[in-house]
Amino acid sequence: MKKTEYKTALVTGAASGLGFEFSLLLAADNYNLVMVDIEPLKLEKAKNHIEKQSPISIMTLVKDLSQQNIAIEIFKSLDVTIDVLVNNAGFGLFGPFNTTNWQRESDMLNLHINTTTQLTKLALKFMVEQGHGRILNVASLAAFQPGPLMSIYYASKAYILSFSRAISNELKGSGVTVTALCPGQTKTGFQEVVSESAAPNKIKMNIADAKAVAKFGYNAMLKGKTIAIPGIINRLFAFATRFIPRDTVTSIVRKLQEKNRSKQLNYGNF
Repeated sequence: MKKTEYKTALVTGAASGLGFEFSLLLAADNYNLVMVDIEPLKLEKAKNHIEKQSPISIMTLVKDLSQQNIAIEIFKSLDVTIDVLVNNAGFGLFGPFNTTNWQRESDMLNLHINTTTQLTKLALKFMVEQGHGRILNVASLAAFQPGPLMSIYYASKAYILSFSRAISNELKGSGVTVTALCPGQTKTGFQEVVSESAAPNKIKMNIADAKAVAKFGYNAMLKGKTIAIPGIINRLFAFATRFIPRDTVTSIVRKLQEKNRSKQLNYGNF
């Protein structure tokens, strides 16, 4: 009987939502897991759930990924090479830029840009040396246009998309691929509250299931696709922004934002 060979995947934001769904998919494909999250209780619960279903080994790391150089700290704690990296962790903040909390925005920039970039750089070093590897960076449909009332979030997701596309091109022929997953609104049971004072949520259409979004992104990663946009409406919107005047798109996004935020927000643009 052939012995199962295990590789290792690192997933950020792995305790819930898309990160948990990615972890389930990887475990089902016999990847040992390094699950990283800021929530220790949720992370332990997620680990226990997966261990009951899969004969893999799981390492959990409780880390605040918004801290500078946390990626180096994570990689120093590993005694294995990473074959798959899923940069999933992220959060949003709603409100006019002149009134929002700078510390929270600085944390978002560190998480979405610095940590995502540094984790990718550290993982790529070994992936390129071994001649294979997969990286999945969770961007957003928000990456395709400016986002009034969530300006930092939209801009940081645009960075993730642009960065992913660029290094995907650089890595052609190396055996390593980079995929940017760009979901629209996604229903998650553990989504952070974006704002405590936003308008009631009125938009109920085109909200995707986290399991379906994760599966779509996972399959795209395995196929080596550079960009993955789940849902025909989302793909049409991303395509349409190329032809609609930028100011018009920005105005439309603002109107949608004003309608689509609530005090207890369970629907997030990842």
